[in-house]
Amino acid sequence: MRYENLEVWQRAFRLSLLIYSTFETLRDYGLKDQMCRCSVSVPSNIAEGFERDFEKENARFLGIAKGSIGELKTQVMIAFELGYISHTQSELILEECEIIGKMLGKLIKTIKNT
Repeated sequence: MRYENLEVWQRAFRLSLLIYSTFETLRDYGLKDQMCRCSVSVPSNIAEGFERDFEKENARFLGIAKGSIGELKTQVMIAFELGYISHTQSELILEECEIIGKMLGKLIKTIKNT
């Protein structure tokens, strides 16, 4: 199976693009950079895990991706509280983070049980 065919990777990839476009003009460079790095980390770690030869390594990289989703959620909440994005934008991003996080959790469990 190719990681590019996984719905979770596709969603994470699109989320990363959304983060970059949403915060493109943000002048808070520290927060912007951290959010961009976290968002890129998710599909990247999914890809890296699937390119590994062992399920244990794959699960570890998926766990890193899941951690990055949690980090991104926190940063998006901060961005909202600081007035950098609207309530609608934050809810859209946070909902997608929640979905991706759950998908990653299920995938990790599946891999660990094989």
